[in-house]
Amino acid sequence: MEEVFSLIDERDINYILKVAEERSFSQAAKRLYVTQPSLSQCIKKVENELGVELFDRRTNPLTLTFAGELYINEAKRIQEIKKELIQQIEDMSELKRGHLTIGSSHSRTSYLLPRVLPVFCERFPGIDISLIEGNTVELQDYALNGATDFSLVYLPLLHNELDYVKIVDEEILVALPSKHPFSRSVANLPQKLPFPSIDFSKLMDEPFIVMKNRRKMREIFFELCKRAKFEPKIILQSHSLISAQALVAGGVGATLVPDTLALYNKLEHNPYYFSLSEPVSPRVLVTAYKKDIQLSKAAIAFIELTKEIIQTGKNNNEKTENILI
Repeated sequence: MEEVFSLIDERDINYILKVAEERSFSQAAKRLYVTQPSLSQCIKKVENELGVELFDRRTNPLTLTFAGELYINEAKRIQEIKKELIQQIEDMSELKRGHLTIGSSHSRTSYLLPRVLPVFCERFPGIDISLIEGNTVELQDYALNGATDFSLVYLPLLHNELDYVKIVDEEILVALPSKHPFSRSVANLPQKLPFPSIDFSKLMDEPFIVMKNRRKMREIFFELCKRAKFEPKIILQSHSLISAQALVAGGVGATLVPDTLALYNKLEHNPYYFSLSEPVSPRVLVTAYKKDIQLSKAAIAFIELTKEIIQTGKNNNEKTENILI
């Protein structure tokens, strides 16, 4: 019986899953913050107890043996069962205690979650929150493999095994420096929804800050350039919408931003924001989670609160008349 329990030791399972993910003992050891010898010794112990090898050490990168594949599949099931059991017990407490792991991009962690988390923690002080940051691909993978209860991402989803709850449609805006002639022409208007409109084709001579590859905002930008029939002048490619916004505020070029960033990430001197007169599909922010799981009451409460705060923020913006430039 003692040997059976050692085979489902949580630390052993985590170690083996990490080696399978990294396909390298050295890389897995770095990610786990343990030494490679102690990691190898732990896995060898499990293999000796099982009487089979889990990894083919003759290959580079490492590959799983047939027994290793079986172990990985069952280990993931064990983790899912444990997570479901904990969730059911926490739900019985009616949000008096529990834990929630949320996946988020660096940008959303910076400007959106600071508005949501304090309110959530005040309403549900017994729920512990953990955050995991990543890019779009990583965040969806985290939701798929159970590393997060859900991840805040944009549609479309990359995996059929994921489901989602819609948070908000984000309008795509153009940000211009405050000293730009177009900005000066609307300087007497408050920067609130709905923003003044601008024809994207009028920006053909502007220097642009664009997102780097594999970012949806980059695709939207180049589609707009194609429709406006001009080759853009690109002065910087960035990973961060927040950095791009800050550079525009400092007088460096123009960029595209979602309206939630414009409304919630206030700078000492903000850029001027403009809606696009061209039809542009909004970015749809969702919470993605694995299809075969049921969201916990804590997760549902967090999602509803996020929607509430975003919608309240938009509704509280004073209405202004659109001016087409």
